[in-house]
Amino acid sequence: MLSVFLLFLLLGIGVIVWFLRQPGPPPPLPPQPRTVEQVMAALGNAVDTRLRPDFEQAGVTYPPARLVMVAFKAEKKLELYAPDAAGRVQRVRSYPILAASGGPGLKLREGDEQVPEGFYRIESLNPNSRFHLSLRVNYPNDEDKARARVDGRDPATLGGDIMIHGGAASIGCLAMGDPAAEDLFVLVQRTGLDNVELLLVPKDLRNETPDSPLHERLRDALREL
Repeated sequence: MLSVFLLFLLLGIGVIVWFLRQPGPPPPLPPQPRTVEQVMAALGNAVDTRLRPDFEQAGVTYPPARLVMVAFKAEKKLELYAPDAAGRVQRVRSYPILAASGGPGLKLREGDEQVPEGFYRIESLNPNSRFHLSLRVNYPNDEDKARARVDGRDPATLGGDIMIHGGAASIGCLAMGDPAAEDLFVLVQRTGLDNVELLLVPKDLRNETPDSPLHERLRDALREL
């Protein structure tokens, strides 16, 4: 009987220790309007604690000197890549995309609800998003505008306001859920906007025969990761 009691006692202690080691809920964000600095003060340490082990496991310094974000539309996932100390690019982490409207193909005009495809940057962080937090994509970029002119489309009609944001609803954006949006917001701010690249691809093209020059360039870029 004593041994059974000790067994249950040890199991109980183990369960208590496990619960104590689980991360608590993230600290609340200050009410809107708020600044990027206020978001970082509220969430930075908690996000750092979540992300640093993944970067260390990949052999990558946190925060990284360079970050490549790849959003796969068909697979509905967003992956993070960064170079290790030897300059080799490593896959660090993957997030599910909870919602992305439209389907394969470029975004051609405002209101088509398509997620763009191509090579982009994060041009700003929005701490006051309707969808918790958001990262603004620089669509339409110069390449989108040049393609529109070649096709005879007015560059002024291409639309915009493409975001990577929290929540689970999308109209041409990538909805990542609130915890992932927090991770990406803090990570991009830590890394620096100028050091972040974004590839928006229709699917994993690494073993595909491209159907356009843009997709060929995207395939080649993926193969370098």
